[in-house]
Amino acid sequence: MNPPRALQMRAKSSPKDSADALTGNMYSSQKESDKIVSVIAGENKQSDFLRVFYDGIIAGGVAGVIVETALYPIDTIKTRLQAAHGGGKIILKGLYSGLAGNLAGVLPASAIFVGVYEPTKQKLLKSFPENLSALAHLTAGAIGGAASSLVRVPTEVVKQRMQTGQFASAPDAVRLIVAKEGFKGLYVGYGSFLLRDLPFDAMQFCIYEQLRIGYRLAARRELNDPENAIIGAFAGAITGAVTTPLDVIKTRLMVQGSANQYNGICDCVRTIVKEEGTHALLKGIGPRVLWIGLGGSIFFGVLERTKQMLAQRRLPSQNPISFKD
Repeated sequence: MNPPRALQMRAKSSPKDSADALTGNMYSSQKESDKIVSVIAGENKQSDFLRVFYDGIIAGGVAGVIVETALYPIDTIKTRLQAAHGGGKIILKGLYSGLAGNLAGVLPASAIFVGVYEPTKQKLLKSFPENLSALAHLTAGAIGGAASSLVRVPTEVVKQRMQTGQFASAPDAVRLIVAKEGFKGLYVGYGSFLLRDLPFDAMQFCIYEQLRIGYRLAARRELNDPENAIIGAFAGAITGAVTTPLDVIKTRLMVQGSANQYNGICDCVRTIVKEEGTHALLKGIGPRVLWIGLGGSIFFGVLERTKQMLAQRRLPSQNPISFKD
């Protein structure tokens, strides 16, 4: 009697066929596992990016408001020195003029800057070789400055017009500037602002980050708050001194109003040098270095402390975000 056909087929199946089937199942399972891991990794990367962005916004906003409030009088004196023509006298009254309106712009501008800078820096540091970390910091600083300029420029225009006594309040300044000069009046001097602030932001943050890296390697430990503040002051003072001529040009263009005394950046430089001499391009360098040096100390000290506090407040189950240098 012949065995059933099913038994004949089972008898013909070889151990090799069984092994191939098992291998195929394992490969299929591995592919599914890889897909799941890939999806989870992608979600984690997105979550990490959002947390870095969120922490940067909060830390930047807090640091910017504290610095602006503490050092506003020095900034006012610097602006009046730069805006004065020839031997014009400097008025020392109303040194906090325009502070409230300025804070309304400084808060979002600082938040945007650091919120863009931190994740951009981390992305570039992962992409660039380790010996090009300075380039990553320079690039991230410039990108952060460009992103925040859309808020910083109108804020700066209104602030400096009020500091020089042209308007009594920020709402009046905005209303009258738009009425007389159009909406573009709020962005007067935008080119000179970028000419000053993109190099400034890139240089300041690059110097700060590189000094922190070097100090940390030498000390073989993390920096404390006073050390962060000292390095921030040093970076700010150097950058402030180097970019003073650009700041003078930016100030003259922003405070000229509808008079249009200067026809662009090049004309502004030629006119200042011709009428007042080259030394006029360094007007206000003392208050500027003092202001930005102290500001760098406070800003970076508060920034690092705020980031640490935000990291410590996360749940223990979450991996804290490392703000990689």
